[in-house]
Amino acid sequence: MTVTFNHTIIASKDKSASAAFYRELFELPEAPSWGPFANVQLDEGVLLQFAEPPVDIQMQHYAFLVDDELFVRCLAFVEGRGITYWADPQLKREGETNTEHGGRGFYFFDPAGHAIEIITRPYL
Repeated sequence: MTVTFNHTIIASKDKSASAAFYRELFELPEAPSWGPFANVQLDEGVLLQFAEPPVDIQMQHYAFLVDDELFVRCLAFVEGRGITYWADPQLKREGETNTEHGGRGFYFFDPAGHAIEIITRPYL
């Protein structure tokens, strides 16, 4: 069996709002949810499972690889909602995108405060 990524649980202040944000950002349909999770299904069956833990949420970093066309729409989504974004993880190049690794990328914070990176080319 090969190793593939199946799911991760992402802490959220409002699991439904976070799941809706990611569905809209990536233009995804609703996915079945169960138990304490609001789910978002990515390609290859990968699940993002949003949950509301009874503890303070620590910021995490999540990077998503998208094609060039979706990148443009993701950036428009972020800009359309007035979300600040940066070209760099140090948050110094506000309102810019980068051309690292032969592709394009940008960083922003999701509604739960997690650092999100959208890229069009993998680093390796």
